[in-house]
Amino acid sequence: MRKILVLLILSFYSLLAQTPLEKTSYILKSKLNSITDNSKVLVWIFFRDKGDRLNKFYTSQKNIVSELSLKRRAKTLDKSALTDYTDLPVNHDYISELQSGGFILNQISKWFNGVSGYITKKELNNILELPFIESSDIVCQFKNYHDINEPKNEINNFNTNFKPYRVDSLNYGSSLPQLQQINVPALHNLGYSGQGVTICIMDAGVSRLKHEVFSNAHIIATYDFVNHRTYIGNDSGGFGEGSHGTMTFSLIGGFMPGQLIGPAYSSNYLLAKTENTSSETPVEEDNWIAAMEWADSIGVDVTSTSLGYLAFDDSVSQFNYAWQNMDGKTARITKGAVLAARKGIVVVNSAGNEGGNPNHNTLDAPADADSIISVGAVTIAGVRSDFSSVGNTVDGRIKPDVMALGSSDYVADPSTTNNYITGSGTSFSCPLVAGVCAQLLSFDSLLTPAQVRDALRNTASQKNFPDRYMGWGIIDALGALNYVKNLSGDSNKQVGPSDYILYQNYPNPFNPDTKIKYYMPHGSLVKITLYNVLGSKVKTIYDGYSEQGDHELTLNASNLPSNVYFINLSTEGYQKTIKTTILK
Repeated sequence: MRKILVLLILSFYSLLAQTPLEKTSYILKSKLNSITDNSKVLVWIFFRDKGDRLNKFYTSQKNIVSELSLKRRAKTLDKSALTDYTDLPVNHDYISELQSGGFILNQISKWFNGVSGYITKKELNNILELPFIESSDIVCQFKNYHDINEPKNEINNFNTNFKPYRVDSLNYGSSLPQLQQINVPALHNLGYSGQGVTICIMDAGVSRLKHEVFSNAHIIATYDFVNHRTYIGNDSGGFGEGSHGTMTFSLIGGFMPGQLIGPAYSSNYLLAKTENTSSETPVEEDNWIAAMEWADSIGVDVTSTSLGYLAFDDSVSQFNYAWQNMDGKTARITKGAVLAARKGIVVVNSAGNEGGNPNHNTLDAPADADSIISVGAVTIAGVRSDFSSVGNTVDGRIKPDVMALGSSDYVADPSTTNNYITGSGTSFSCPLVAGVCAQLLSFDSLLTPAQVRDALRNTASQKNFPDRYMGWGIIDALGALNYVKNLSGDSNKQVGPSDYILYQNYPNPFNPDTKIKYYMPHGSLVKITLYNVLGSKVKTIYDGYSEQGDHELTLNASNLPSNVYFINLSTEGYQKTIKTTILK
C-alpha cells in the first residue's frame, strides 16, 4: 500500500512538472530557433532551491559575508535580517550535474540562484529535464561604449561658478577644472578624501597599475571575471585589455600632485575586470553581476561602473533591449543593481553615451535602476555634452540623477607610466561622482545609499527644476556635505527632508479634478509643478509661501489629454515626485 501511495505522489508531481519548453524564456526560445542543434549559446540556468546543506550558513552570518559587509548592510536592513536567502550559496551538486551534461560554467550568482555558461542547443534540451531547474534565459551580451571623440582644447577654457573658499591644500595641476566644477577641493581642504571607504571599480581591467598616479593607491583585491584570475592587466593569455579602466581609476583615485588628483585618493579599492574588449560581444551581464556579488561579500561601500549596456551584440533585432525596456525592472543587470543598493551599496553608473532623443529615453542599463545614482556628462561650461544619454525611465522616474564633467577630462595615459591625456564620455563623469560619494561617507559612514543620492540631488545646480536632460544637475560636493551635516545633526538646522510630505493625489486616475495634499514642517517657499512623461513642464500648480501644517490644492486638467504625468514638490533642500494619470 505504501509503494502505491508513493507512486501516486510521484505521478502527481510528474503532472505538475514543467517541460523544457516551459522552462525557457521567450527570448531564449527565439535564439534557439535561429541556431543549429550543435551551436553553443550563453545561457542562464536558474534553480528551484539551494538544496538542504545550508545549516552551517544559518549558524553565523559571518559564514556568508564579511564583517564589513554586515556593518554596511546594517544601515539599510533590520539588524536581525542582515543576510537572507539571496546570500546563501548556490548548490554545487546542481552545478556538477549540469557540467556532466555538457554545461561549461562561466559565472555563479547566489543572488539569482543560478549559473551562466555555454551549452549546445541539443544539450540544453536535455538538462532542462532535470527537476531542480526552475527556468532558463539568454545571457545578455551588450555593446559597450568608451570615450567620445571631442575637441581636446576645452580643458584650457575653464569657467565655473564654483570657487574654493580658501587656498587649496593640494596642487591639482590640470585636473583642477574637473574637480572645481563639482567643488571637490573644498572637501579635500576639510580633510575628506574617501578615507575609510571601500570602492569597487567595475570596468575593463587596469592595464597600467605602475602609472605614477597609482603609486599611493591602496588596492585590497583584484579579480578578472572574464578570464577567471586575480591578474587584471593585459596579457597574451587572456582576453581584453584595460586602457579604459586605467583612465577611470585615475579619475576617482589617482594621486599625483601637480598633475592629477582624484576625489577619493584615500579610499581602499577593489578592481574588477568585467569586460572582454577583444570579443565581438564585449560586455556580459553575468560578469557584472558576479563582480557585484564579490564586492558585496568583501564589504564594498561604493561601486563605480563606466560601462553601458543597451543593445545585444546580435544582428537579430528581437535580441535587443529597446528604450521601452528601461523601466527599472526588465534588464537582469538592473535588478542586480537594485538589490545591491538594498544591501547598502552606493551604486554609481554612467547614464550612457547614446545622445538625446526628443521622444524617448536613451539610457543604458543599469542606469534605469531605482535607488542608484546615474550620471550624465557636461562640458566645462556646464552645458550637457551632446553624447550624454537622456531620460526619463519608462515608468516615469527622472534620469539621469546628476551630472559632472564628461568632456575632455584629464586622465592617466594608459600607454605610459607618467603621461596624461584627455578623454570624453559619461565613462569619465561617473567616477568623479562616485568619488564624491566616498567623500561624503568619509564624513558619515552611516549614510544610506538613498541619503547619499538625495544629498547630491538636492544640492545640485538644477535642484529646483530637474529634467530628463541633466536630472538634478551638476553636483556640488560642499553643498552635499552641508546637507548631510544636517542629517547628522551637525548644524543648527534641525529639520530634515523626511519632515516634508507630499501625499499621493486623490482621486487617481482622475478627470478633470484631483486633490494634491502636502505637509510643511515649518513655513517656507514651495513650488509644485506638473511634468509630462518626457520631463517637460506642463503647468505650475503652485509657487509661493506655505505656512507650517497640511495644505491642499486642486488641479484642474480639463485642457490636458489623457496620459501619465508627474507632480513635483520642491522646497528648501527637498524634492518629491509622484506619478498620476489623467484618464478621459
